[in-house]
Amino acid sequence: MKFCWSTLKVKNLDESLSFYGEVLGLPVNRRFVAGSGMEIAFMGEGETQIELIEVKGKNTTLVGPDISWGFQVESLDEMIEVLEEKGIDIMEGPYSPNPATRFLYILDPNGFKIQLVERKEEGKGQNG
Repeated sequence: MKFCWSTLKVKNLDESLSFYGEVLGLPVNRRFVAGSGMEIAFMGEGETQIELIEVKGKNTTLVGPDISWGFQVESLDEMIEVLEEKGIDIMEGPYSPNPATRFLYILDPNGFKIQLVERKEEGKGQNG
């Protein structure tokens, strides 16, 4: 069995595509109308992707505070600059639970918790 995607129902697909594309650098792989009043987009690279679904007329999303999506970034400091430029507040962090890992949390346009993680090389070139 392999994990394919995670789904998030969004209030505004264009706004969400902009966030995940411009802030996190995820490419749009597919975008299509899926029946009356519904549009779907898949984003990401590799095996696992994000599926964003907008249902016209549904202006709220239900998001639990104990769930987040994690994205690895090359430099957390550079990402903080991008967040500042785009007016995106840091919700929590940065934290450093060990010398090889730093992370922080932000919210996407729907209130979904996003973790941005920087992993530094440890020892003989292995990622921690």
